[in-house]
Amino acid sequence: MLTSHNVCSIPSSFQLTGIPGLEPLHMWLSIPFGSMYLVAVVGNVTILAVVKVEHSLHQPMYFFLCMLAVIDLILSTSTMPKLLGIFWFGAGDIGLDACLAQMFLIHCFATVESGIFLAMAFDRYVAICNPLRHTTVLTHTVVGRLGLAALLRGVLYIGPLPLIIRLRLPLYKARVISHSYCEHMAVVTLACGDSRVNNIYGLSIGFLVLILDSMAIAASYVMIFRAVMGLATPEARLKTLGTCGSHICAILIFYVPIAVSSLIHRFGHQVPPPVHTLLANFYLLIPPILNPIVYAVRTKQIRERLLQILKIKTKIK
Repeated sequence: MLTSHNVCSIPSSFQLTGIPGLEPLHMWLSIPFGSMYLVAVVGNVTILAVVKVEHSLHQPMYFFLCMLAVIDLILSTSTMPKLLGIFWFGAGDIGLDACLAQMFLIHCFATVESGIFLAMAFDRYVAICNPLRHTTVLTHTVVGRLGLAALLRGVLYIGPLPLIIRLRLPLYKARVISHSYCEHMAVVTLACGDSRVNNIYGLSIGFLVLILDSMAIAASYVMIFRAVMGLATPEARLKTLGTCGSHICAILIFYVPIAVSSLIHRFGHQVPPPVHTLLANFYLLIPPILNPIVYAVRTKQIRERLLQILKIKTKIK
């Protein structure tokens, strides 16, 4: 390891602390975190399997749901196995390149998930405001292109983050990251160089993704609600709005924890570090856990197919 002025150094690896301040409870914390990760994996794999075998679900909304399931599996798997390794074995050491790769996966696929929610809002807008053209506008090809566009946007937005760190911030005053994963700002705060470019770029991406996407989704729902209010009967209005219920719940589940965690990280200096780190982990776990549950409970076709599978397994036993 090379040193600079006996203060800054070029680290070959970093040391993740898990949940700082709660180290004595790491073994106990592994139980709820491990359980939540297992639920997230089983739930999202189940959604993928159900949509694949049930041909009536081969529609744009459910294809987008499958994309969400894959993204949620990537987000949770990019962090939870390492966190459980820290809890069980104290294996907090992570190489510099592995740290940057983890950072890229977390922020990239969080951006991709926001893009998929935006595409789902467009799907609901067309389905409700222009239902006669829904099948011709949202073809399988268009759905695939929207998913690819969300992925490319995530790569283009987040790709520069690890590159900027690698090229502009080679020296660090410490190698211990007081976090459970390589979050962008947690790494940048350890750097010895000028991190203003990283801070400005990170804030800009946050604005583009969280603010602009949420504004676009809100605008689509304003038009949806205007169209729904024009329906003749209250029953028709409720039935039409019911098709948006799962999407609205999933949006809130995704955006609210991210917004709270981001605000606390930047402005909540009085918040204890364990609370911040727990919130940062929850926003990567809550959507993967709740999205399958929300869609399984609120979507009739998925619910009925799951019940059929359970009945078949019961009869076999």
